[in-house]
Amino acid sequence: MTDKIKIAKYWAASCGGCDVSLLDLEEKVLDLAKIADFVYWPVAIDHKWDDLVALPDGSVDIGLFNGAVRTSEQAEGARVVRAKCKVLCAYGSCACFGGIPGLANLFSREDILDTAYEKTSTTENPENLRPEPQSTQAGHTLTLPLFADTVQSLSQVVTVDCYLPGCPPPEERLLELVAVAARYADNGQAPAAGTVFASDKALCDACPRNDTRQAGRIEKVSRPHEIVADRTQCFLDQGIVCMGLATRGGCEATCINANMPCRGCFGPTPGMLDPGAEALSAIGSIAGAANENDVAATEMKKQIRAIRDPAGTFYRFTLAEAFLNRAVVDKPAKESP
Repeated sequence: MTDKIKIAKYWAASCGGCDVSLLDLEEKVLDLAKIADFVYWPVAIDHKWDDLVALPDGSVDIGLFNGAVRTSEQAEGARVVRAKCKVLCAYGSCACFGGIPGLANLFSREDILDTAYEKTSTTENPENLRPEPQSTQAGHTLTLPLFADTVQSLSQVVTVDCYLPGCPPPEERLLELVAVAARYADNGQAPAAGTVFASDKALCDACPRNDTRQAGRIEKVSRPHEIVADRTQCFLDQGIVCMGLATRGGCEATCINANMPCRGCFGPTPGMLDPGAEALSAIGSIAGAANENDVAATEMKKQIRAIRDPAGTFYRFTLAEAFLNRAVVDKPAKESP
């Protein structure tokens, strides 16, 4: 190896945890520093946007893009990072699947602005003002990025080469990324197109509670805070919805080991078309009365209907990429003339 590879890291619609997660490598981050230089990472280094734009297209080896895409600024960022980088990695659940910001697709742009600038009890906005793309004040023109109506994952905007899921990605998967960077620095070997730094099997396969599943029905659905969960027993057997059956493994069962059910941040297993719908179908098939032949279907499914916030439960990280990725609003039928 003669020259270090170049890495750019961009932060879009996300909480920022992914942007600083590389520091979770602790002293191992020095291994990355030996083979790579960051040419753009504003949260950690004094880089400006113009610095990245000025780089020749294709001059950056690896781009790490974290966050979903909601604004015109973030969409432009995705296109610029794609142009500058030979390999583009969707970094973290928001970039990979839309993440928690994608849940905003349950509402329209107008709904969100109305809530933020009018409907909250603490808002004082007598002139009913809203953010505008352009405003002139004291002779100066100020601009804001356009706030799009739909949240998108990175791959819905530009071509993505590889994916590193997680909220944020755990150390074990970060080390795989470092290994990929090392191979790239050594001989220019890029990861195969579509590589996902995660297991191809569902989390249930590697769950430490896997062998405790009794395969019985879920007679009562409980939220995690409503019971003291047995740390050794499958969450489903305890009536707690767990997304491990529809989510890739590779997270080292971090939430499970903290006695919390899987939330789905590693996204769908290969070949799964819609993880939220498939998880809902699977759990719905075992929820309700123990003997479904002796009760009406409406009674049997009472428990599945009792789940609070089904969208946030089954689509917490993947709504932006779901088949139905927007709320469907029934409009009143037009009256005949």
